[in-house]
Amino acid sequence: MEKIIIVAHGSPRKDANNLESFARAIAITLKKQSEDIKYAYLQFENPSVEQAIQDCINEKAKTIVIHPLFLSSGAHVGSDIPMIIENFRKKYPDLQILYTKPLGLHEKLIDIVKERIDELKPLKAEEIEEKSMEIIDNELNLKNIPPSLKHIIKRVIHATADFEFKESMRFHPEAVPTAIKALKAGKDILVDVEMVRAGISKKYIGKSKIVCYLDRINEYETTKTEKAIQMALNQEKNIGIVAIGNSPTALIKAIEIFNEKKIKDKLLIGMPVGFVKALEAKMLLSIQDFPYITNLSRKGGSAATVAVVNSLLKIKKEV
Repeated sequence: MEKIIIVAHGSPRKDANNLESFARAIAITLKKQSEDIKYAYLQFENPSVEQAIQDCINEKAKTIVIHPLFLSSGAHVGSDIPMIIENFRKKYPDLQILYTKPLGLHEKLIDIVKERIDELKPLKAEEIEEKSMEIIDNELNLKNIPPSLKHIIKRVIHATADFEFKESMRFHPEAVPTAIKALKAGKDILVDVEMVRAGISKKYIGKSKIVCYLDRINEYETTKTEKAIQMALNQEKNIGIVAIGNSPTALIKAIEIFNEKKIKDKLLIGMPVGFVKALEAKMLLSIQDFPYITNLSRKGGSAATVAVVNSLLKIKKEV
């Protein structure tokens, strides 16, 4: 069993001793259990290096990797920590203790310094978005995904900072063509809640309107959003896209109406979030033969749904 110990100097200021969150991030990056990544301080704070090594030994570690989180090989890196390691090696001759180099003049540190300097410069909204998309491209492989679907997935990830959507999103083959045709024809967008309405970009909406019936509902048997979607789909004649980001029951009702009316010329976006019926509703949507966009996960919500709609609006503008 291998354990890793990250060692920092430590500070009299308690808020400066934040290795715990750093160690947790290292564990995620290395795909290790959190208990396999330890942290320690040379001064002012616990656990000490000796305590951290002893904890690893008590947990039956066979190998301990110690990394000094220092820029250079000063007295602490070159003498103090090695002395502690040597004492443990003598006491536990069967234990393998490996000691890495400090951070040193690594090229990636230069990139970090540049990034910190760049952070001081005010960025325009377009520059922030461009930088975000660049980060997503660098961290995500979308090579085999059609451009329009890639555009939507990236927008959802950008809105949620959640890369899981790359694997969980599902698209009917006619989803994007149906949406673009509807938007170019000035068809309206029906939403389940005001939060979705508020998030949809007015910049690219064109002649389309955003419709929400939620404030018209006073009496309802199940949920208010379900009743609102039902009423709107029965009364509105110019709906081209239905976007549901909050209510699983509203999504289930929309699926029923699409099937009852044999609707094929509208897109149903269903990405509600939650633990009750959300995943079930989206799984039901994913097997329909009318145009849909959804994600097979408990995750979702208004921000993800808005990202899909805004992406479609931008695609419409570009084609």
